[in-house]
Amino acid sequence: MDGGTRGAMLKRERVRAGVLELVDVRQPGDAIPSERTLCTRFGVSRPTLRAAVDDLVASGVLVREHGRGVFVAPGKITQELVPGQRVCSVPQANGVWTSRLLAFTTVQAGARVGRKLRLSPADRIYSASRLRLVDDAPIAIEHLHLPAGLLPELSARELEEGHLYAHLRERHGVRVHEAVQSIEPTVANEAEARLLDVPVLSPALLFERLTTDAAGRPVEYVRSVYRGDRYRIVSRLTLGGPGDDRRPASPADSTTPAGQGSHHPGIPPGDLARRAPLTTSTSGDVQ
Repeated sequence: MDGGTRGAMLKRERVRAGVLELVDVRQPGDAIPSERTLCTRFGVSRPTLRAAVDDLVASGVLVREHGRGVFVAPGKITQELVPGQRVCSVPQANGVWTSRLLAFTTVQAGARVGRKLRLSPADRIYSASRLRLVDDAPIAIEHLHLPAGLLPELSARELEEGHLYAHLRERHGVRVHEAVQSIEPTVANEAEARLLDVPVLSPALLFERLTTDAAGRPVEYVRSVYRGDRYRIVSRLTLGGPGDDRRPASPADSTTPAGQGSHHPGIPPGDLARRAPLTTSTSGDVQ
């Protein structure tokens, strides 16, 4: 990868993070500052700023209204695949996975990442980007943020070789315990498309994950873009035990408000009784 592509990707990621900080303190429908104001604030050119804003418009974070400006988009509908504390097993995706480190530096957390990692904006974090490959073909770009205070001796080599969580456990005494991860559709911008070897605006999947250790401390915040043409997620749902389909529905089953257990992804509301058991096994499937 040439230095120009790497620099464009990292600059756009920095601007994207800065605009997201502005979004975090606004409500849906609020305007974001003008291009001139944001270019001055982030020290970038208008094309760079527009590219970052275009990414956020494409992913549904912002909406652009012709002649009026750019506004915070309405909130997205959130659906937990496995509600509460139910266990979700995640088998290893197929293929041989390797990593190629694109950038590794120590920076201040900033307001947005600081909130994610429960740090002061001035606290130091490791900020890294790496290209994930399967059988030597590019599949995903990961942007990782890890607290430097928790991992004072973390090396760039550990992000490129082997399993990161194994390194955290064996070399730093940090055992990851739980992660909250969201997945939503997006498209690949120009810099991402070059790295992933796909056309610009190709369908992609955006993953965001916050991982904590056994003590509940945030260990990493990760944003990843996966190729939509090579990667898919398959979920196996167990909707109830033997005889569960014969249980008559109670009045509560048909009157439960949306967002309180009345709907599961891909299953029409009302097709699954509110109290029926639901377990799931989710796997990544590389095409």
